[in-house]
Amino acid sequence: MNKKLIVIVVLILGFSFNNFFSHSDERTARTGKDEQKPRDLIHEKNYSHKAEQCYNINSHGSQKTQIEKLKKNGAVWIPDNGDGTYTNPIIFADYSDPDVIRVGDDFYMTSSSFSHFPGLPILHSKDLVNWKIISHAAIQYPIKEFNKPQHGNGIWAPSIRFHNGEFYIYYGDPDYGIFMTKAKDPKGPWSPLKLIKKAKGWIDPCPLWDDDGNAYLVHAWARSRAGIKHRLTVNKMSPDGEKILDEGVLVFCDSIKHPTMEGPKFYKRNGYYYIFAPAGGVKTGWQVVLRSKNVYGPYEDKIVLEQGSTKINGPHQGGWVETQSGESWFVHFQDRGAYGRIVHLQPMKWENDWPLMGIDYDGNGIGEPVSKFRKPDVGKIFPICVPQTNDEFDSLKLGLQWQWQANFDSSWISLSERKGWLRFYSQIDSTKNLWNVPQLLMQKFPAEKFRVTTKLEFNPEQNGEKAGLVIFGLDYSFIGIEKNKNGFKIYQAVNINAEKNNEEIIDSKNIKQNKIYLRAEVGENARCIFYYSFNGKHFIKLGKDFNAKEGKWVGAKVGIFSLAPQNSDKTGYTDFDWFRFESIKK
Repeated sequence: MNKKLIVIVVLILGFSFNNFFSHSDERTARTGKDEQKPRDLIHEKNYSHKAEQCYNINSHGSQKTQIEKLKKNGAVWIPDNGDGTYTNPIIFADYSDPDVIRVGDDFYMTSSSFSHFPGLPILHSKDLVNWKIISHAAIQYPIKEFNKPQHGNGIWAPSIRFHNGEFYIYYGDPDYGIFMTKAKDPKGPWSPLKLIKKAKGWIDPCPLWDDDGNAYLVHAWARSRAGIKHRLTVNKMSPDGEKILDEGVLVFCDSIKHPTMEGPKFYKRNGYYYIFAPAGGVKTGWQVVLRSKNVYGPYEDKIVLEQGSTKINGPHQGGWVETQSGESWFVHFQDRGAYGRIVHLQPMKWENDWPLMGIDYDGNGIGEPVSKFRKPDVGKIFPICVPQTNDEFDSLKLGLQWQWQANFDSSWISLSERKGWLRFYSQIDSTKNLWNVPQLLMQKFPAEKFRVTTKLEFNPEQNGEKAGLVIFGLDYSFIGIEKNKNGFKIYQAVNINAEKNNEEIIDSKNIKQNKIYLRAEVGENARCIFYYSFNGKHFIKLGKDFNAKEGKWVGAKVGIFSLAPQNSDKTGYTDFDWFRFESIKK
């Protein structure tokens, strides 16, 4: 073949290959408004985009190769099967009450974060299956009570929307009212949280900007604060989305047919106003859709998704999103006890202006969840990603997967004092146990079964200082190292019903070393076993098995701490080298 012809062919093939796999620079919303390209994260000074656990097809070969590399780098649940299909859940972690939107070629998700900060996580995907965390919209909470843990309070069931070139998030705090924040870029900075309606018991808000310029907000009610539930209310909202203009109109209440209706999401399609709302309770409920030609009703109702013959209990509460190709999909949660409210993806289609979600296996007109399905048609194949888990502590910023139990102070830790290590300064603990300690640095369980290991060097100043690896919820247990008059001890502590009770020491051994590896293995039904090692190779079991328990409205978490007794006049620190996850089969 002529050399010149060979060069031309190679150039053409190279251009086609790169064009097929490259990400489009064109980012337009459904409304046609241009979206700014993401900037570097500038507001989360202590948080990092490192260890995103995402591999590029061009440089890393086939999708099967990507999956193997993800597993080697700590991915313990990968929903993308590498063959054009996915397996639910798409995120095996506690992202409860999810809401999702598409802006141009990009999908964004947020979820409840309650009293854990930074809060309001923002996740990004190109195909609705592969997600990573890109930012948080609420770094700290503007209410001083949240300087201490407020279990189960705070940020409930947010909604995310894109309007006039800006991203908006609304959520209800059941004790304070409706808050809003916005940003031109989902990576931030996000505006300070703004209380747009002071109210008690208003929860789960969602805005709708109508075609005529009017704006509305639908919300539910928390009986624990307002004395009422089962009902949905629509309020008039200012066009800029920053004021609620009235006390609202009751648009739906049927406590017999659809008890505990909450978590509404507001849409408009083909002249109908739609409210997607779960009912029947968190663990065993179903998904309802309401529709009306008038924003204030009356609304017809239809159950569109139920557990049916599947193992996916309570498949409800989430958001509808359309792909670029016009496909409809529904993202929702499933309550899995200690694992939290994990995220599923259901195919969705429209019949006679009603949505049908999942697959109607029994022909009763109500969809049931799929466990495996083809991936959404987004026009391209994108890299396989999972939300971040591992952290090598080799950056000046924490990974975005980490959260504290309350508002946090940057002085608690340092990532610069010792390069490649997280220095956790021992915090004086004035509480009777870990339940009300703000300085627990933790992340969500990332799979049903996994192993997590951390390497640390313990440098205390006082007897009674301790550091450890904790599995935390309504019950908690940890494996820790503590300074005593003989040197150190390694021990397991357990607290059942931690809100009321004290810890019990299950097992304890005196040791001389301050350099140690701590490990927890989590198996089926969230059964946990703790281990320690002096060399990172031979691990010794300590104590007894522990059954992890969910927290207040959240799943169990795993993390680290370094604490000192209340009367300490001088405290030390613990250096953590890394925090790593691995898959286990048992």
